[in-house]
Amino acid sequence: MTVNLTDPIFHDENKAREWLEEKRWPNGPFCPHCGSVNVAIMGGSKHRPGLFYCPDCKGQFTVRTGQVMERSHVPLTKWVLAYHLMTASKKGVSAHQLHRTLGVAYNTAWFMEHRIREAMRNTDPTPMGGAGKVIEADEMYQGRQKNPEPSPHRHGRPYIKQGKAAQKRAIFGLVERGGEARAFHVGRVTAKALPAVGLPHSCRL
Repeated sequence: MTVNLTDPIFHDENKAREWLEEKRWPNGPFCPHCGSVNVAIMGGSKHRPGLFYCPDCKGQFTVRTGQVMERSHVPLTKWVLAYHLMTASKKGVSAHQLHRTLGVAYNTAWFMEHRIREAMRNTDPTPMGGAGKVIEADEMYQGRQKNPEPSPHRHGRPYIKQGKAAQKRAIFGLVERGGEARAFHVGRVTAKALPAVGLPHSCRL
C-alpha cells in the first residue's frame, strides 16, 4: 500500500471527513446508537460539519462516534494520515515518527498509535494451522525487564544473566505460511512456560 501525501484527505478537513464517512457507511449513514437508517444531516452555521441527527432515538452523532477518534480534538486529516502511515509501513511506525510526521506532541502521537493498534486487534481469533498447514514459531526480546526473578542458587538475591537478551521481555511468535501471524508475551521462553500462555486456545500446533 502506498501513501500519496498530496491527496486532499491529508490537508482538507472536509475531504478527510467525507472519506471517513464513505469508508464507514458505504451504503449510507446509520445511527450508531440505535442502528436506525432514518437519519438526517444537520446543516446551518450553528452545527459543526458532519453532524447527524436520529429522530428515532433523538441522538446526534458524527463519523467519530463509536470509533477510536471519539472525544479526540486531533484533526481528522491527522487521523487519516496516521491510519495510512501505520497500514502502509512494512515494519511499523513508532510514536516518535508519528510525532515528527504529523506535527503533534509526542503524548498525542502515542495516544493515537495505541488507539489505532487497538482498532486493528483481532478480538475473536480463529484457530491457526490444520491439515497441510505449516506454522513457524520463534522468540524475540523487547524492552527492559523491570523485575528480574531471584535465582534459587543465589540465596534469593536477584540475579540477571549477562547479555542483551537478559534485560528484555520475551515475545513468542507464530507465523502461518500463507496466513496470519500472532505474538504473545511470555515470562520465559521454555517448553514448560509456553503452554501457560494459553496457546492451545488460540491455535493448533
